Amino acid sequence: MSNPVFITRYSLLVTHYSLLSIHHAAMSITNSIFLKDLYGTDEMRAVFDDTALLQKWLDVEVALARAEGELGVIPAAAAAEIARQGRAELMNTARMKQGIDHTLHPIVPLIREFKSVCAGDAGEYIHYGATTQDIMDTAVVLQIKDAIAIIERRLAAIERRLTALAQQHRDTLMAGRTHGQHALPITFGYKVAIWLDEFRRHRARLAECKPRVLVGQFGGAVGTLAALGQAQTALQVRERMMAHLGLGTPMITWHVAHDAFAEFASVTALIAGTCGKIANEVIALQKSEVWELEEPYNHGKVGSSTMPHKRNPMLCEAIVALARLVMNSARNAWDGMIQEHERDWTYNHMEWAYVPDVCVMTDGALAQTLRVLTDMHVNVARMARNVHALGGLMLSEAVMFALGKHVGKQTAHDVVYECAMQAVDGDVPFRDVLLRDPIVSRHLSPDEIDILLDPARYTGLAGVMVDLVLA
Repeated sequence: MSNPVFITRYSLLVTHYSLLSIHHAAMSITNSIFLKDLYGTDEMRAVFDDTALLQKWLDVEVALARAEGELGVIPAAAAAEIARQGRAELMNTARMKQGIDHTLHPIVPLIREFKSVCAGDAGEYIHYGATTQDIMDTAVVLQIKDAIAIIERRLAAIERRLTALAQQHRDTLMAGRTHGQHALPITFGYKVAIWLDEFRRHRARLAECKPRVLVGQFGGAVGTLAALGQAQTALQVRERMMAHLGLGTPMITWHVAHDAFAEFASVTALIAGTCGKIANEVIALQKSEVWELEEPYNHGKVGSSTMPHKRNPMLCEAIVALARLVMNSARNAWDGMIQEHERDWTYNHMEWAYVPDVCVMTDGALAQTLRVLTDMHVNVARMARNVHALGGLMLSEAVMFALGKHVGKQTAHDVVYECAMQAVDGDVPFRDVLLRDPIVSRHLSPDEIDILLDPARYTGLAGVMVDLVLA
């Protein structure tokens, strides 16, 4: 019996918007005609659609033939004919699908179809010395290469936006929070600069992994290139083949060494994770009682089907979901580190599923994050108001250190602690309790206390750190 998961992944029939296609699309959220734009972009989906996949397979076969033709392994005329016919639009995809259904093999039907469109005996030289995994692994690498270019562009756009936000709000006062509670005053620019610095590390990680990830595959049956005979010629074929594809040349065949894919998936999980962190922060700061940030709102955006007043952070909720999905998918890549002998396709079947998912969903998270950051409402007035919500208690550290110069830091902590708890429990201004305390009033004047309770004077090096990141 045919494997439906395998067949669905490699079905090369052109779809249309019929009832059947709607039903099929609903099986994957990234392809749903109703919800897909929350989970990815058409640009990234196009990298992984069946037409693109078919063309990548053909590109790898053509690059191999060209290299072999240049080195005399196969006739140059045959290589030229293979290159001329290596176009997806020339392949009968319906016939290929029938072949895949029958053989349960994705590349043999491709070779047969490719051969049928080549003149003379050129088709006899397709796939010469290669094995199926050479073609499929290298095609996935080519897809990842295209995906990385899109991700890099999104990261650059997000960095530009975060840079502008950090500059604009370098000194915008807001409450810093730890454990969900008001802690000390910070600036919104400081918070944004942390996001910016994190995304820069992701760009560096992505750039650093490219030489390890963007490496093609050509090894033959068990990776030894035995079918090509002379060692020097075989290695030259591999090198030229990868040069034609714009990929790195492997030192040794990596049929069962997929650490590079695991590394790439891990980097996408980190990128998506930062998107999720930012979105989660917006959700927290958009809560009705906080209302310091709000994701983009346009008239007509509906928060609830039953509560007309709701303005829910629905974009941010989608980003958090995407981040979690990507991070979970990366786990599949780590599973691929454990493979058996010289070939183990129990893992490759997973790879054909998770690589498109992590790329499409990471791109979706980045695109939606950029959308949020571009049109997000920063409620400066609410931030300023919330800073004072605790009636001065957020400056307890400032008071403690000032008092500590007179009585010692540990003693000052205990004194200020008692004052703070009286203010909280009695629901009275912190300033009033401080002025009444005999130890505090003995060492700190009312004017000094007022200065210490000014949040704008206690943002530390927030602005300086923003400048360091921007510099």
